[in-house]
Amino acid sequence: MKPEKVSQDLKKSYEASEEAEKQQLWEIIKDELQEILKKYSLDFSKEQMKIFNDPIHGHIELHPLLVKITDTPQFQRLRHIKQLGGTYLVYPGASHNRFEHSLGVAYLAGRLVKILHDNQPELKITKQDFLCVQIAGLCHDLGHGPFSHVFDCLVIPEAKISYLRGLPDDIPEKWKHEQMSIQMFDDIVKSMKAENEDVLKEYGLDDKDVTFIKELIEGAKTSEWTYEGRDEEKSFLYEIVANKQNGIDVDKWDYFARDCHHLGIRNSFDHQRLLKFARVCKVNGRNHICFRDKEADNVYDMFRTRYTLHRQAYQHKICNIIEDMFSEALLQADRDLHEGKPEDMLKISEAIKTAEDYSKLTDEIFEQILSSTSDKLKESRDILNKIIRRKLPKFVGEARLTEKHISEEELTDTWKAAVEKYKPTDPTVSLNADDLPVYVVDLDHGMKDKNPIENVYFYSKRKPNEASAIKDYQLSSFLPKRFNEELVRVYYKRNDENKEEQMKKMEEAEKCFQIWCGSNFGLQ
Repeated sequence: MKPEKVSQDLKKSYEASEEAEKQQLWEIIKDELQEILKKYSLDFSKEQMKIFNDPIHGHIELHPLLVKITDTPQFQRLRHIKQLGGTYLVYPGASHNRFEHSLGVAYLAGRLVKILHDNQPELKITKQDFLCVQIAGLCHDLGHGPFSHVFDCLVIPEAKISYLRGLPDDIPEKWKHEQMSIQMFDDIVKSMKAENEDVLKEYGLDDKDVTFIKELIEGAKTSEWTYEGRDEEKSFLYEIVANKQNGIDVDKWDYFARDCHHLGIRNSFDHQRLLKFARVCKVNGRNHICFRDKEADNVYDMFRTRYTLHRQAYQHKICNIIEDMFSEALLQADRDLHEGKPEDMLKISEAIKTAEDYSKLTDEIFEQILSSTSDKLKESRDILNKIIRRKLPKFVGEARLTEKHISEEELTDTWKAAVEKYKPTDPTVSLNADDLPVYVVDLDHGMKDKNPIENVYFYSKRKPNEASAIKDYQLSSFLPKRFNEELVRVYYKRNDENKEEQMKKMEEAEKCFQIWCGSNFGLQ
């Protein structure tokens, strides 16, 4: 055989061998690549997504796992919890419930995670991360009681102080609905497993993911990394549903849009735009969700919207008094109207002991008290009937407190002294301080007296991977000098007098209030 022929054969053999090795190597790499793509892909096209028609976000899709959670008694209960509590009795459009808000938060949580995943693949966001954040958004409000914040902000603290019988010591005085949301979520997981449906496992979620979901609901609270659900590299995921870092989270984005829609109040904050400029940057050694510097005004509008909603709606002078009356009715009924398992005969406030008992507490308690015939509930019935018949305490006046660190007790004491000292211009009128209660209302932009923008990190177009707090000179000079205020309100609660007598007392009470404001604590 000629040497040239041998050389050609060897070359062909070598090339064939090399090609075979390349093919073999490609098969190995291809399998590994497919595994990586599968792990970090958020493609749910094969899943039977369910479409909800939402008045705020339009047609939204939810993963079948989230749909399974919505189809539980614990979640369906949210259809019977008003989003804005007693505000509905002042704003007739505010009839929306926690149910639709929770769907909206889950949807927005998914959108934000998807944007971060698509724009920054180096974050290595997985399907499990995506589902966990969405589930946390869906379940974050499971623990709300009757008329939402009325129950955990007014009823439980007072019940803890006044009716300690039976309330366990491990329930803190400042009990929050997030604690019950976690218990209710645990209850959902247990009920699914009891029905031999390990749905979480079916979609790739394990016990660590369940822990992660519960941590997301509660929100990251400390500077130290004590969380077990995810490593610190994924700290930004803890800022999506309940952001304790700066208050920018999808929970607020949904309820700002939803509440403004139903209240008829203009929403100047554009969450759709802000979503497009969200990006994760490392600041002080930790990954945070940051925003483009040109969005600073939009971010401020978010905090301003919060203030506006509290000023015009949530802390409306009539909303406040209605919710106070409702909490008083619940506290009066606490010892006599029982919820939970019949053999336990729990008081209303004791229902917070277990998720099973708590799940029976909804806004329907209002109708239960009204339709009751028990003499023991007469006082509670009378209070609720006053709300329905609009026999509410009359608003005397409001002033802004300019001095700090003055307690409500101090204000009440000085007000009582002022009423006793006051000499009515009409000798036929006498004022009683017990008929003129004082209320203090705190309003802020989300961070007490601090500028909330100071805790937000921004990146620039030129340096998208570097973020820092924005400088004062970059902000509008029209920003307020103060970011919080305290309002003092006085009401006249007697409504059993004839109209003429009531008007006379109201006039004298207003005069007394004006004198008191001019001489005490810098009231304006």
